[in-house]
Amino acid sequence: MATIASPIDLESEIKRLRKERSAIILAHNYQVGPIQDIADYVGDSLGLAYKAKETDAEVIAFCGVHFMAETAKIINPEKTVVLPDKDAGCSLEQACPGPALERYLEEHKDKNYYVMAYINCSAAVKALSDLICTSGNAVKLVEQVPKDRNILFVPDQNLGAWVIEKTGRKMDLWEGACYVHVEFTRDSISGIKEEHPDAVVVAHPECTYSVRMLADEVCSTEKMVTFCKNSKAKNIIVVTESGMIHRLRKEAPDKNLIAGPTDKCNCSDCRYMKMNTMEKLHDCLLNLSPQVTMDEEVRKRAEEPILRMLEMSK
Repeated sequence: MATIASPIDLESEIKRLRKERSAIILAHNYQVGPIQDIADYVGDSLGLAYKAKETDAEVIAFCGVHFMAETAKIINPEKTVVLPDKDAGCSLEQACPGPALERYLEEHKDKNYYVMAYINCSAAVKALSDLICTSGNAVKLVEQVPKDRNILFVPDQNLGAWVIEKTGRKMDLWEGACYVHVEFTRDSISGIKEEHPDAVVVAHPECTYSVRMLADEVCSTEKMVTFCKNSKAKNIIVVTESGMIHRLRKEAPDKNLIAGPTDKCNCSDCRYMKMNTMEKLHDCLLNLSPQVTMDEEVRKRAEEPILRMLEMSK
C-alpha cells in the first residue's frame, strides 16, 4: 500500500474514508492532538459510551484503548467497530483479568457481592458485574446501590477510595491502579505548585490519596473542562494524562494550563493511548481492520450492566 505523501493528504483521506464508510470517529481526551481535531466527538468514557450508543453510523472508529472500543461493540453488536492499534491496552484492564475476578467471587460467595466495575476493564469483567461506572458517574451510581449490599469495586483502588470519601459508603476494593496516574506524587505536584503559588490544582480521581489531598478539585476529564472554563484562576495545574491539555487549551484558551509533572518527567503520556496515530486511523478506516469481536454470550452479559449505567446516569 502506497504511503500517503503529507499530513494534509492524510487528513483529507481520513475525511473521505469517513464519508465513504459511513463512519463516526470517536476519540478519548487522551488521544494525540491531530486525532482529537479530526474526531466527530472527543470526550471521557461516559460521553463516549453515550455517543457510541446513539450513533447511526455503520462503522465506529474508536480512538482510545481496547476496552473502550470493546464497550462500543458490546452496545452496538450490529456495527463494525475498529481500533487503530489492536495492542492499545490499559494497565487497569490488565490488573483485573476476568478469570481472576471469577475465582475471587467464587471464593467469597458468602459476601454476596454487588460488583461495580469501573469501565476500564475487559468485557469478561463487565460480564461478571452488576453495574459499570466511570469516573464521572461513580459517586452518583454508588449512592443508588441498595444499602444492604456489599459492594466490590474493581479494578481501580484509587477511584474506589475517592468514591468512599465522597459517599461514606463502605466498599471492598480490588488492588488495581492506572500506571500513569500513580506516577504523580505529592512531591512532584508540590514542586510545580511552588513555581506557580497562585495556581489551582485539578486532579483525576485515579490519582493517589496524597495527590488528591493537594487538589482544589478532583473530577473526571469531562468535568475538568467545566472547571477550567469557570475557574477564576489564571494558572491551572492539570493532573492527568497529558493529552487532556490539548482539549483544554482549545476550550479554555484564556487560561495558562500547566501539565502536572511526575517525579520522572514533566509529561504524563499513556503509552497505550499514544499508540493510536493518524496513519493507523487512516488504515483502519481503509481496511476496516483491526475489528473488535467477542463471544456473543459474553457480549450479552456485559451489555446489561452498561445499559444499567446509562439509564441510572440520566
